[in-house]
Amino acid sequence: MNNFDHSCSAQSRGGISFGCKVGLGSLALASLMAIALRRPRRKPAQPPARLPASGAFPAKAKNVIFLFMAGGPSQLELFDNKPKLQEMDGQVIPESYVKNKRFAFIKQDAKLLGSRRKFAPCGQSGAEISELLPHLKTVVDDICLVKSMHTDVFNHGPAKLFVNTGSPQFMGRPSMGAWVTYGIGSESQDLPGFVVLQSGPRGRAVDRRCGPAVLADDLSGRSVPIRLRADSRPGQPPGIDANRQKQFVDAVNDLNRLRLDDTQDPEITTRIAAYEMAYRMQSSAPELMSLAGETAETIGAYGAEPGKPSFANNCLLARRLVERGVRFVQLYHTDWDHHGNAGTELANRLTSAAAKSINPPRPSSKTSRAAACSTAHWSSGGRIRPTPQGEPRDMLGRDHHIEGYTMWLAGGGIKAGQTIGKTDELGYYAVEDKVHVHDLQATILHLLGIDHLKLTYRFQGRDYRLTDVAGNIVQKMLA
Repeated sequence: MNNFDHSCSAQSRGGISFGCKVGLGSLALASLMAIALRRPRRKPAQPPARLPASGAFPAKAKNVIFLFMAGGPSQLELFDNKPKLQEMDGQVIPESYVKNKRFAFIKQDAKLLGSRRKFAPCGQSGAEISELLPHLKTVVDDICLVKSMHTDVFNHGPAKLFVNTGSPQFMGRPSMGAWVTYGIGSESQDLPGFVVLQSGPRGRAVDRRCGPAVLADDLSGRSVPIRLRADSRPGQPPGIDANRQKQFVDAVNDLNRLRLDDTQDPEITTRIAAYEMAYRMQSSAPELMSLAGETAETIGAYGAEPGKPSFANNCLLARRLVERGVRFVQLYHTDWDHHGNAGTELANRLTSAAAKSINPPRPSSKTSRAAACSTAHWSSGGRIRPTPQGEPRDMLGRDHHIEGYTMWLAGGGIKAGQTIGKTDELGYYAVEDKVHVHDLQATILHLLGIDHLKLTYRFQGRDYRLTDVAGNIVQKMLA
């Protein structure tokens, strides 16, 4: 269907993180150790069998690439053109919009801020796209714009938790990637099923939003995300050959099995599986992380720079990961919180090399197009109010917002060339075909052939699921 092999994540020749100097074997264990330290030890029995969730629907997507722009780029500068907002620029927002409402920073008498950006209808669909997204304009008929997204919480921490885990306040909930790989596993034998790629200047605290949480007790270990980073190189550590590395992994796993016999703790089985996966990755990761096999045309289309960590490189690596069977790849890109200077700062970011990944051009190879068609791409942003913050007026930014924002999706059974929903004339409230975060999560699972009502895990006497007690499949999204 569509051409979005490029919206995938990549990391360059940089490499995979090592938790200690023994080599790649510590990669997966580092994530698991962090999880274990954050919660009390226990001796549970074998984890309960989960309800049948996969196979409920024909799977139209094999993989997911989730582009998460932490902080929320402003849809009013990118996707949601509001002439009335331009007309009322500088006026105090009508009381009817803000009465009895809570805000992050602005006051209820804040003045409206029209966008400084030009919009134009694009493609056969006629979707209006900002001048800041020149590449996206060329493929607008291949994506689905959802302009009526809404959520429950407006502060960054809870909002990030909510879109990733379905819960705004509990750190112990699994992320969507963990749920997906727990439910249907992965097609790759030598790579993890769930990979997180991180970029941006403020990338800390990603683990608690992308981790497996209670699903770490799943004995297969497949729910545990592996973070690939570009600050070290994959392969054997200096002075350690493959035979010595295998001896090390075997020795650690033997010790883990002795401990498992003593405690019957399923987390140890997960660690053993993670060590074995990490060892297998030593042969597959070097080729994966190297961009040497990519053409200059492809590297240029992504805006990637081999050897330098960037969001653009992560997008290219994500495509390579899903082509090799990785089920769920999440790109976590930080620093989109434009409380000030929404015009210039956003423009600078979107005209940088990395912007080509957000505004992707068309892929050239047949393999790339096939991978794009079977992969659901999902870009998350928004949460920005149409009211200004800061002075002087040419440096104004936008505050958090939960009532109406825009996301786009493509590939993997998404009906392309359409816009779903709309906001009011000021871009404040979603007023047509409203789509809640839980609805979006339910729809993505549906595309993978998963029934979101049945993908559950019993923990502390309760059946948990990604969509909690809500979520409806958005039928208009489906091709």
